[in-house]
Amino acid sequence: MLTVAYLANQFPAAVEPYVSEEIEELRRRGVQVIPGSVRRPDVAQRESAKTRSSEPTILSLQPIQVRTLLRALGLVGRRWKRIAGLMTRVLLRGKESPGRRLKALLHTWLGAYYAVQLQERGVDHIHVHHGYFGAWIAMVAARLLGVSYSLTLHGSDLLINGAYLDTKLETCRFCITVSEYNRRYIREHFPAVNPGKIVVSRLGVDVPEQAESPPRVSRSRRKFTLLAVGRLHAVKDHAFLVRACARLRDQGLDFECGIVGEGPERQCLESLIRQNRLQDRVSLLGHVPREQVDSHYRRADVVVLTSRSEGIPLVLMEAMARGRIVLAPAITGIPEIIIPGKTGFLYSPGDLEDFVARLLFLQELMRGEDRSAVSRLDWIRQAARGQVLHNFNHRTNLTLFGARFLQLVANRELPPQDWSPPHEDLVLQQI
Repeated sequence: MLTVAYLANQFPAAVEPYVSEEIEELRRRGVQVIPGSVRRPDVAQRESAKTRSSEPTILSLQPIQVRTLLRALGLVGRRWKRIAGLMTRVLLRGKESPGRRLKALLHTWLGAYYAVQLQERGVDHIHVHHGYFGAWIAMVAARLLGVSYSLTLHGSDLLINGAYLDTKLETCRFCITVSEYNRRYIREHFPAVNPGKIVVSRLGVDVPEQAESPPRVSRSRRKFTLLAVGRLHAVKDHAFLVRACARLRDQGLDFECGIVGEGPERQCLESLIRQNRLQDRVSLLGHVPREQVDSHYRRADVVVLTSRSEGIPLVLMEAMARGRIVLAPAITGIPEIIIPGKTGFLYSPGDLEDFVARLLFLQELMRGEDRSAVSRLDWIRQAARGQVLHNFNHRTNLTLFGARFLQLVANRELPPQDWSPPHEDLVLQQI
């Protein structure tokens, strides 16, 4: 039986359901999977995972055990030659700062720590989600154990925080990424990496049998409703959305905006909302269980995204699958799911005036729906749903992932050319 160690920054995590789903897909195919977490697992999420899975063990690197740390030093001493090249990269090559190099040395020690945890488990391959320091840990562990490793790159881990990514990509058996944009970026910025081992595997969401119809209450009699869903983190740039809401208020628009999610930016956002006197218009809704987010989608006229960096966000897929109008920045892989004016709308990244103008344009279109049985926006809602159904379907893409993953782990020879699914526009061709 093939045994795969599957490492994530934190596992399980409510914001990364795809990690659990991929693990379950591999288990369904007969693979023994050992999930791992660099950080201490969230207690509530861990208990929930236990009830859904027959695997009770999650290898966590935290809390650190001194005895295991000492064993890790011994393992490094005995197998130093296996990681000597990595140490040369950390200490002598590249342009990283001394602080970054010191962190890499500590992560090397944690890689040995992880190797000790896996040593008696017969692991054949290690896979890691995201290219952050967890990828260095997985790479070191794989070298010390004499097995292969692979990684999945999403967005910020490639485009913003790509420390030592050259080594991580050159060393991996293969790299999965979530968009064609990411694959092109890797090929352009890391030309030494074999392009045959960069594979696009799209994420996906469940598509409801029927899309929710937009509210038919006269739009001249109710508030224009915006919704944002995402962790309150600086890269999501919810502050941009709050500033846009101040502009909308100043232009006399009657609206409300809900932001679903929790995170370290909450206090800053609360302060910004107060400074702009938006307490009666902008609501921070906190963490909302996934099964309850649907009620917020149903109420929303427009689902907005204001991130500075993304892969292809699940929130856009979820909103489009439910027939919601979406507005997002034209960055990274987002234009692969939002075709402007056909499946949703895009705005120029960081351009507050453009973002506000497009919201006002959409509000006018929606007011016009009061007088139209079938509107332009109805066609866009249907096309958005079709886009997700054909290209970002959860079950279909998860099945494809399982098949590709096993073939790439099993085959020593890499594909001779790019190996990624075709992008189908079957529905869009009919619009």
